[in-house]
Amino acid sequence: MLHYAVVFFVIALIAALFGFGGIAAGAVGIAKILFFIFLILAVASFLFGLIKKG
Repeated sequence: MLHYAVVFFVIALIAALFGFGGIAAGAVGIAKILFFIFLILAVASFLFGLIKKG
């Protein structure tokens, strides 16, 4: 999941470099969503791991 967020961020940077503002904004939006989903799943996984061991 984090990999895809980084990929969309790189796509946004390249699109912004070549002047495609709409594509860059869309890619940044997707990257943000994927990053926050990754964070939520990572925290949930950590908490479930702690509960399972305890």
